[in-house]
Parts: sequence; C-alpha cells; structure tokens
Amino acid sequence: MSSSLSSLLSSFQNLTVRMGATAVLRCEVLRASGAVQWVKDGLLLGPQRSLPGFPRYSMIGNPKKGQYHLQIERAELEDDAPYECQAGQSESSRAIISSEVWINVQIPPSKPYFEVDMTEPWVAGKKYTVTCIAPDAKPKAEVVLYKDGVELTGAESFTMSGSKDKLLNTHTEVTYYSLSATPLSLSLSPHPPFIEGLERDEVKAGRMLTLVCVSQGGNPLATLHWTKNGEVLSTSWDEDIEARRSRSVLYLHVTREDNQAVLCCESVNLVSLAPLSLSRKITVLFEPSEVVVLGSFRAIEGKELNLCCYTTSSNPPVQIRWWLGFRELNTTVVTMAEGDNGGMTTMSNMTHRVSREENGLPLTCEAFNKGTRFSKTQTTNLNIYYPPLKVWLEVPPPGVPLRSGSKVHLVCFSSGGNPTGTLTWLKDGKTVPEALRQVPFDKGVSRELVLILKPSDNMATYRCDARNEARKVLSAQTKLMVHFPAVSLKIISNQRELHRGQTISLECVSGSSNPKANISWSLGPFRLKGVDQAPRRAEFGGVSVRSTLSLTLASQHNNQRVICQAYSSLLAEGANTFYELNVLYPPEFSPEQPKQVQVVEDDMATIPLLVSANPAEVSCIWLHRREKLVKERDPRYHWIEDSSLEIMNVTRKDAGIYTVQCSNDEGTNHTSVSLDILYAPSVKAAKDPVHVNLGETADLICVADANPITSGMFTWKWLVRGEANMEKGEEVQDEESGLLTIHKVTRADAGRYQCTVNNGIAPSASVDVRLVVHFKPELQKGAQWRKVASRGDGTSSAEVLCQAEGVPRVDFSWAKNGLPIDFANPRYEERTVREGYFHTSTVTVVNVSAAMDYAVFTCTARNSLGEDTVDIQLVSTNHPDPPSSFRQVSVGHDSVTLEWLPGFDGGLQQQFRIRYRWARSDSFLYVDVFPPRATSFTVTGLSPVTTYNFSVNALNAMGESGYADNNAVLTITTEGQFDTESATGLPTYLIILLTAIFGVLLALNSLGWFLGLKRKRRWEMLWKNLHSPFRSSQSTVSNSNRYESREKVNAAAQRTLLIDSGSETDSNIYERYAGESSHYYYPTSDYWPPLHPLTEETHRLGEIKAQAVDYSNCCSCNLCPKYRNIFIILSSFFFFFFFFFFFFFFTIL
Repeated sequence: MSSSLSSLLSSFQNLTVRMGATAVLRCEVLRASGAVQWVKDGLLLGPQRSLPGFPRYSMIGNPKKGQYHLQIERAELEDDAPYECQAGQSESSRAIISSEVWINVQIPPSKPYFEVDMTEPWVAGKKYTVTCIAPDAKPKAEVVLYKDGVELTGAESFTMSGSKDKLLNTHTEVTYYSLSATPLSLSLSPHPPFIEGLERDEVKAGRMLTLVCVSQGGNPLATLHWTKNGEVLSTSWDEDIEARRSRSVLYLHVTREDNQAVLCCESVNLVSLAPLSLSRKITVLFEPSEVVVLGSFRAIEGKELNLCCYTTSSNPPVQIRWWLGFRELNTTVVTMAEGDNGGMTTMSNMTHRVSREENGLPLTCEAFNKGTRFSKTQTTNLNIYYPPLKVWLEVPPPGVPLRSGSKVHLVCFSSGGNPTGTLTWLKDGKTVPEALRQVPFDKGVSRELVLILKPSDNMATYRCDARNEARKVLSAQTKLMVHFPAVSLKIISNQRELHRGQTISLECVSGSSNPKANISWSLGPFRLKGVDQAPRRAEFGGVSVRSTLSLTLASQHNNQRVICQAYSSLLAEGANTFYELNVLYPPEFSPEQPKQVQVVEDDMATIPLLVSANPAEVSCIWLHRREKLVKERDPRYHWIEDSSLEIMNVTRKDAGIYTVQCSNDEGTNHTSVSLDILYAPSVKAAKDPVHVNLGETADLICVADANPITSGMFTWKWLVRGEANMEKGEEVQDEESGLLTIHKVTRADAGRYQCTVNNGIAPSASVDVRLVVHFKPELQKGAQWRKVASRGDGTSSAEVLCQAEGVPRVDFSWAKNGLPIDFANPRYEERTVREGYFHTSTVTVVNVSAAMDYAVFTCTARNSLGEDTVDIQLVSTNHPDPPSSFRQVSVGHDSVTLEWLPGFDGGLQQQFRIRYRWARSDSFLYVDVFPPRATSFTVTGLSPVTTYNFSVNALNAMGESGYADNNAVLTITTEGQFDTESATGLPTYLIILLTAIFGVLLALNSLGWFLGLKRKRRWEMLWKNLHSPFRSSQSTVSNSNRYESREKVNAAAQRTLLIDSGSETDSNIYERYAGESSHYYYPTSDYWPPLHPLTEETHRLGEIKAQAVDYSNCCSCNLCPKYRNIFIILSSFFFFFFFFFFFFFFTIL
C-alpha cells in the first residue's frame, strides 16, 4: 500500500454507559483525504463536526491529527446501536470502514409495584400469591422481597417485554400464608372508567353538556382527567371511599370546532401499568357562519352577469336560491364540498344577461336548510353601465391668433350615461394632466382645461373624450393659432481654445418662432454687428433664423458673455442666450494692485496679490532685496491661497520693496510693492542733565525714532513731585527732534521735564530731562533758624544748624562772635549733609557753657556764583516766641481753617493754642491744636453768619508766648447756611403739622414764662443765703488767674484753666478745674480728640469749690432780669405774628 493512502489507527471496542452519561467513540485516520463520518445502525451521520439533526452528537478532536471522535451527550435508549467510522474514497485513497462497535446503554428499572388479588378478604392460614413487577430495565432487574424488614425466600422470577424495545419487566412471585383476616396493604389497579350524560353522539352547537366520568376500584383510588383530541380539559375529581370509586364532572360548551372531536376520560393510580380510558366521538350540528356572494354586481348593458354565492361549512349542508327583485333566477349550478370542522360547503354559480331597465334592482342569494329551519340571505343592488349621450366644447373661435403666455379656457361638456362620463383632455392624442377636476351638473359633467399658451399649442389639436364603464367613447375637438417668440436660442463656435489677440467666429441659431424674429449681438454695454442668414421653416409651424459674428479677443473679454437676442417686433418680445468667453492669457496685475502697504510693527503684514490669468493655475514667487522668500528661510512667511504674502510679527527690518513674479502656461509677468513698517516711537534725550545759570536760556532736546514722523508728536510736561504740572517754555519740532526752550530761567524752572512722543501708534514713549539751574547759595533765615537754646550748665550739648540752597556745590564756613571757629577744638564738631539742592551744616557744641558759648554764630555758604551769611544766636532755654503770619485759609458756615508760621520754640517742644470769641460772648474760648506741632487748624462748631475774633500763641514747658503778630486779632465772619428745602409747594398735611407745632410752642412759651418767674424768686432767696461765702472764693480766684472767672475754654482739654504765675512770659501750667486732681496734664501728639469748644458753665448747688456766679449780673436769654418781662411780651407778640403769617402764606401756596 502506498504511503499516501489513508489508514485507521484507532482500536475499536464496545462501550457501556449509563443513561444520561456521555459516551465517546474514538476514531483516528492517518492521512485522511476523503470525508470522514460515522455510521449509526446503517445511517450516515454526516461529515460535519456538529452533525445537523443530532443535537446531542458531535465530532471532537483535532482534525489536523486525524482525530474524528464521536461524542454522544446525555445517552438515551435510542443510542443503543452499532456504530462504524468511515473514511470516504478520494482520488488518492480508497474508502475504508472500521469494524463495528456497540454502545450498550444501561437503564435502571422504573418504580416497582405489586399485583395481588384484593377482591375478597383474606382468610387466615390460606395461601396467597404476591407478584412484584420491576418495569422497563436494561439489563433485567434483580428483585428481592421483604416483609417487615425480613427477606422472603422461595421467590421465583421471570421476564417479559417492557414498554419499549430492549426494555424488560421482571416479575417476581412469592407464596404467602395469611396469619390473620387482615390483608396486606397492597396497591391495586382501578377498573376501566365509564361516562354518564352522553346518550346520543349528535349534539347541536351552542349546547352546554354535563358529562360524568366514573372509575370503580383500585388501591389507591384512581385519579381522573378529561381530554379532548389529546388535550387536557380537566384534572379535577372527587373520591368516594365507601363506594370505592372516583368521579369527575366535565362541563363542555359545544362549538362547531367540537364536531368529530374525541372526548376521553382516563383513570390511573400508582400501580397502573398504563392509564385506563374511555373515548366517545361527538357529531356537532352547526349552521354556516356566513353567506358570501362573489363577483361583481356591475355589468355593461347587454353583457352577462356571473355571480357565485358561497356558504361556509355547515352540518348538514344548506341549499341556495337566487332572486332578482321578486323574480327567481334558475340559471344556476350548485356544488358541495367538504368544509371546516367536518361540515360541507355549498356553492351556487349564477349567469344572467342584464339590460338597462334592471339597473338598481336588488339581487339576493338565499341559503336555507329545511331540516334545521335555517335561512340567511345576502342582497346587493345591480349597477348596469351604459354610455353618455352627447359631448360638446366651449373654446375660442378658430382662426383667431392667440399670444404665447396668455391664458385660455377650454370647457368640455357631457350629458347622460351610467355612470356619468369621465372627461379626458388630449393634446395631439396625448393626455393633458393639467386639466381641472371634473364638475357634475344636472344630467351630466363638465371639465375645464386652463392653458398658459406655449409654442407647441400652435395648430395643436385639443380633443375631449367622454367615456365610462360602458366602454364607448364620444369625442369633440378644436385647433388653436398661437403667436410665440423663439423657442430656443444657441450660439455655436468651432474654436475650442481662445487666446488673447485671436479672432473668434460665433453663429447664433434661433429656434422656431411665429412670426419671424430678428437677431442682434451685444458684448457688455456694446452692440456688435453680425451677418444674418436666410430663414428656414421650423417646428410648431414657425420659422428659424441665424446670424454670424467675428470678434478679436483681449484679456478683458475673459469670462465675459457675448449675448445673442432673437426679437419679434410684432410681439415686442424676444429670447436671449450667451456665449461665455474663456480667453487664455498670461498673468496680468489689477490696476487696483497696491504699490505700497503700511503695517504696524509686530502686527501681521499682508501684501495682497491682485493678479488674474487664464488658466488660473498661476505660480508666483516673491523676492525681497533680490532674494527669494521661502518659509524655510523665515517661518514668519506665509502664503495664502491667492499667493498673497503674509509676514507674521513684522519688524522694521522687513521694510522695503517686494517683487512678485507670476507665470502660467501662457507667460510670465511681475510687479513690485513697497512695504512701509509703522512703529511706535522710542525717544532719548540729546543731553541730560541740562545745566544753565539763573536768568539764562535753557534748551531741552529729545530725539525720537518713529515711523511715521508726524507734526506735533512731541509734547513737554514739567514734573513737580513726580506728577505732570503746567507746561513751560516754547516747544519746537524739527523732524525727529523735539526742542523745549525756556527763556530767563528761574529757580522755579529747575526739575525734571518729560518729553512724550506720540505718532499715533501705541504706546507712546517718554523720556525725562533734568534741568539744573545754577544759583548762588541762599540760607534759611526764618525765626526758627536764628536761635538755638541750651541750658548752659556745662552738661548739655547744642546743635547749631545752617541750611542753604544752591547749585553747584555749596561749602560752609563758621565764625563765633566774628572769629572763625577752630574745629580742632573737641568742643566743636561740624558735619555737612547734601540732599539735592539742599546743603545742611550742623555745628555741635559739647558741654555748653553760658559764659563761653552764649554767643552769635555766623554761618557763611558760598559756591562759584556767590555767598550768603546768617547769624545764629545760642541762648538759654526759655518760653517760645510768638507765631507770625497768622492768616485765614478757608471759612464755612460752621468752621474756619487758620494757618501760621511757628516762632522760635525756646529750645523745648512747643504747641499752639487758638483763642476766639464773638461780639456778644462774655469770654474767650480756647482750643488746643492737635497734633501739638501742627501749624494749621480748623475750628469747628461755629455759628453761621457770625463774626469771630481769632488769635494764636505758642506754649512750651517753660511758659507761653505772646499772641501772633504783636497780639493782632484776625476777624472772620462765617458764611450763611442755605436751607435746600423750599417753603413753597408744601403738602397740606405738612402745613397743618407746622401750624400745630407753632401753636404748641406758643403754649409752652407762656407756661415757661410763668414757671420761670416763680423759680427766679426762689433762686434769689437762695442766693442771698449763699452769697457771702462764695464771694470770698471768687475774689481769690480772680486775683490768681489773669482770665475772667466766666471765661470759656476748650472742653477737650479736660476743663483746664491757665494759671498765671506772674506774667505771660513766665512758666505756665494746666491745672484740673474744680479741684478734682492736683497732677499736671500735658496733651500728647498721639491723642487727638475732636475739638468742640464748650463754655465752662457747670454749676451745682452744694459744690463749695464751684466757680461763683453772680445772679444779680446773670441775664436770661442774654438779657438782664429787669428786661425779662418786656422780652417775654415781645416774644409772645412775635409768636402770634409769625403763626398767622405762616398759616396764610401756606394756605395761599
């Protein structure tokens, strides 16, 4: 055998498996070339791995290794069979078949049961036979009998066929001697059942049957169930233990579907080998469910009518009769056939020739059965068709010309016919779908056709056909004459490619027109002259004309249209068409191509390219400074779709001439564009700082770098304390330079000047130029600079300051009492500090001696422009000098702001106090200035439109000074306070309220006058008793205090009084008023309470130290007691006067 032949490698052996297990038959084929499949008991299973038709069968294993094992899952009895593995024949190998192998399926027995005679009671001592049956086993079952747990001997067994082939029932019998009359508890099969309530097999549909199934005997009693045609109807039953029977009742509603149905009652118990049953077939009598007439009740006059009357299944079958009106039709053929549910169907075919007179008569099919007394009919009226009688038209008169585009109405009429005719409009034999809907009228119909006339309507035949189901057509027709312009227009050219400078020949051909049209040519706004040809006959009964044109082409003609018009003067209408010129030409730049592009630096520059060419595929390159621009050279370059150049973040280096060269298949052209880069200015000073002598002319110059250079782009500001102040000097611009000229320079002109350049492109630029003015030294010579104080006891030091302003550098020299100071002496030290224009020289005198150092120190400051001298006196510490230049800063309705220059502080820290009063005040008010060293202060709490006298002096620890400016008094009148609420236009409720308030005030004033008079008398008596002791205290205070006892002072100073120790220049202290404390009070700079001047008038009875008040001199409301009564009378008069005045005033408003 050749090595390429197939061969079997597996050894095949029989296989035994239990039911439900998986069986695997192995088969391995070496070099399988044909199909490999299994054979079961002579049946081929197929070569597929899944084996269709055998869901539990499959071939497993690796086919590449020749493994074709048969696997059977959930083995059953039907799998017990012989199997073969076959390899099919192929071109290289013959067929091979394995040896036969068996699968032996072992099946356990079903539930065993006993058979024993239980019809009569058992007799003690008598022999009985008990049989145990183990059914449906493979192989046969082994049976062992036990009684009360003891194995019974002597049993004999034999086998019988089971319920299926290959299954065995094992019967085991044993002989038993009864020991008592009580039988064994054995299971017995019941007797076959019987049915009650079904006396006849024929039952009428719709009847309700009550059937009873009874089963006798059995242990246990039988279970019963009903079936109909094998389907379970009922599974309920009841048991009668005494009668030893089971009983099941079935209620059945009989329908036609129950005809020939088999009703079955089955009984079974645990020991029944098979269910016992009784079956009865019933015959159901039923009528047909419907009568159907098949065929059309419509017919054409004189034609035969063929109808079929059909009844559905019935039992027994019915008979059929036909009626037309009251006349029976006998031309029928009747057939019967088997129907549903065992019944019979009946069919009657009727033929009848109809006439026009039978239209509308009822045609009836009657189905009846005399035996069941059944009758049912189906009636429909006949519809007999006959053709219309007449057709006519309403149309324009023939031969009258109609214009194309106008609307024409064609109306078709038809009368008679059944049904009325259907009208159809046709044009030259073709249906016109645009006709309007058909409209009925008395004994006929009409249909209108609305035409918008077209050239094709000229001499066209319009026909109206009237037809109906009678299939006879009546017609009427007409013809129209239509005038129309050219139906088509086209331009023909034999030249495919057009080039600039070439001459093109065009021919315009007009389609049919009626009457003849005239052809004209135009190109844009220009008319062209063509050559006309002879006319020809054309479609729709019209004529066709044509004309030729020659044209020399230029690039401007590209994409332009040459228009041809065919015009009819009779119709005043024409047709137009155009021929679009596609002229090939090399690139040409638009007249609108910019020659210069301006862009702001750092923005994106776009140099547009306005070029046209045909063909449009243009290749362009850009050159800058004779170098080709490519993106690789500079990534900022970008070309958009139209070849325009974009430059990102342009700089001023990108400015210049850009040349673009463009070419296409027709040639090359180029142009140039200037790129102007605009950028924000930068500026620098031509010279900084600028030095100039006092009184000379100063020139400040700044130079800008900017594009564009605009007129007026330079502005100058004088910076004072870092902020722009007023403009100074004369400003001049010379191209990129800005000049500020200041004539006759003063010291005030010195400082920083800012030159700002703004050429319209943000941001603007600025530069500062410092102007330095040279001047000779000027020393500080105010009062505070001319004295220095020290104790002179040889233990303290003194600093003598000299401060000068001057440019250039200032040097100092010192003299004492006219003699230069020797700074080699350790008692004298000098140091100089320079800050800008200010130069300060300080001489420190160590261990000041009154005898040696109380002298005049002379300070001399000099530079190249001159010198200045000041004398400074070193004196002993003392009270301060008076302030000077006391003046008003501002005034309001309730406040005044004052300012002064401080005097020499006496060598100690000084503070200031303001004294003021008004004309009718009894004393001065004093306000301590906070912070103490401030030289301006606002006095608040003043009355409007009141004149005040103000003074200011200084105080230190050693005393106080005189008042400023030689005790000068500053007189100031406060402003008036304007009430913004007008008295006019007050609402009524406010008028009433004000009137009531005035009335209440008037009443209170009268009451106050009365009570005040009584109180005054009581106080006068009390005063007389207390007058003597207070008068001596008042005298003491008056002698020790230079201020009056009723003089008012600032309440914020804790009600302090200035106690004079002898003179104003002597030492002064603050003493707490009313003897509350004896310590001194010095206001500090950190504490700054609100300063509201208050009068010192706190008097309570029993305060022995209180300031004495002389009630004999006291005046109420600033009036003396003797005038009080007169004042009260006058005030009452004025209250009444103003009350009535305001009442009438507001009433009028």
